[in-house]
Amino acid sequence: MRVVIQRVKEASVAVDRNIVGKIGNGLLVLAGFETTDEVADLDWMVGKIVRMRLFADAEGVMNLSVQDVGGEIIAVSQFTLYASVKKGNRPSWSRAARGELSAPLFDRFVEKLAIELGKPVPTGVFGADMQITLVNDGPVTLMIDSKTPE
Repeated sequence: MRVVIQRVKEASVAVDRNIVGKIGNGLLVLAGFETTDEVADLDWMVGKIVRMRLFADAEGVMNLSVQDVGGEIIAVSQFTLYASVKKGNRPSWSRAARGELSAPLFDRFVEKLAIELGKPVPTGVFGADMQITLVNDGPVTLMIDSKTPE
């Protein structure tokens, strides 16, 4: 499982010009799944996301988590996180899990995030052409892979 996390002042996801999810201060999480991902990957990733210290404390040091600041999370499924550009100029997504595997993983991931965060986690629409609008805060952007936890 791979995610790109962006600390945001606000973020929204639209499909066909209709906003389907939005948050204020918090994290935008783009999530991709590969064929070998399991529930253990989800559990590890959820724990990292909700407890990672990405928000400033009173001294301006990134020492607080999204939970600590009462922030929100919006999650968007993004299979292109598994793009391979090893050969040629056209990306290959052969490592990305197909929809029948990744859709239930994404749903479970969002459920687990909501439980850990203690509030609903809005999403985009799985498989749809989405437009994401955000105000990146910092900017703070991280990429995390459950198979290579660094």
